[in-house]
Amino acid sequence: MASYNQGAQVEHQTFGLGTVLSHTEERIVIKFDDHGEKKFVTAMVITNLKKSDRQPPAEKRARARKAKVAAEAAAEGVAVDGEEASDAPAKVKKAKKAKA
Repeated sequence: MASYNQGAQVEHQTFGLGTVLSHTEERIVIKFDDHGEKKFVTAMVITNLKKSDRQPPAEKRARARKAKVAAEAAAEGVAVDGEEASDAPAKVKKAKKAKA
């Protein structure tokens, strides 16, 4: 059985390309580009996965950077995108929920 470490790029027969978020002997969590985060029983899904040599999508890195900047701005009390700084933590939390 292949080992899929955190950050590994994979391809699933149904869900397409994704990134391994976590992996144990019992469970594997994958964030798919077009289908979001999915949790699987490792033994059941392993036959439907193959490793991919692609790089993680650039848009994911850009989104993560934007969320980090917003969180830092909120911590400093700076307005984000023309809104009050007090709204920034809620925007960051909402963005993280939408990503998941």
